[in-house]
Amino acid sequence: MPIIDAQIHLWRSGTARPPHLTTPYLVEDAIRDMDAAGVDGAILHPPVSWDPDSNDQAVEAARDHPGRFAVLANPPLDTPESPDHIRSWKQRPGVLGFRFYFGQPHNRTWPLDGSLDWLWPAAEEAGMPVALLAGDWLPVLGQIAERHPGLKLMVDHMGALRGAKGDAAFPNMKELTALARYPNVAVKLTGGPFYADDAYPFKSLHKHYRALYDAFGPHRLFWGTDITKMPCSWRQCVTHFQEIDWIPEADKKRIMGDALCDWIGWKR
Repeated sequence: MPIIDAQIHLWRSGTARPPHLTTPYLVEDAIRDMDAAGVDGAILHPPVSWDPDSNDQAVEAARDHPGRFAVLANPPLDTPESPDHIRSWKQRPGVLGFRFYFGQPHNRTWPLDGSLDWLWPAAEEAGMPVALLAGDWLPVLGQIAERHPGLKLMVDHMGALRGAKGDAAFPNMKELTALARYPNVAVKLTGGPFYADDAYPFKSLHKHYRALYDAFGPHRLFWGTDITKMPCSWRQCVTHFQEIDWIPEADKKRIMGDALCDWIGWKR
């Protein structure tokens, strides 16, 4: 089975947000590093907050390397054309869904104040899965999942608290595991080593992986890295998960590739 990374960024310009690399990360860099780590494919998340042209870069990468990359695009949500983007961007090479995060002063309240009420039915109708950095508003995500059962939703980074380490990084684990009752909600196990408070093989993460595995099972968990901010090599991101002894091998393989491809419809 393939190893598919559920989240990486490519960018050509702009200043990346710390702790990401300070230099651009290009498709050639990603392919080189994936080959070294034994990673077969990756889902590109355009970092438009620091490179406004990164959607185009991701589409180019997926077009030129269709077996290596697919895209969860990040079109603007506050323009008159935004509803059309949700309907039409699946025609772009490699675009299989969307990923949104709301960390800027102007958009931080959008998931809570009704600004995005149009988005969820539009994505549901378009058949486009949506990944969300939603650790601060997981109960609202549950309401969205309940109202739109045909919309596939993915919670980024295990709902972790950005910048925190160890158990302090996972204050909302009960709220997150409660979302498992919605069959249209999945979780990305991305960024794990970044939140660990111990060294490789990051055994401090096991209790959190276990809680999510018990709640969501192997079909709704997607391994990944967010590699440009990891405190370790891509290969160590792979092996620290492969070496977990309490997850059956078949389930590990599914979590590290097939489950995500099935969820977003990536027919590699």
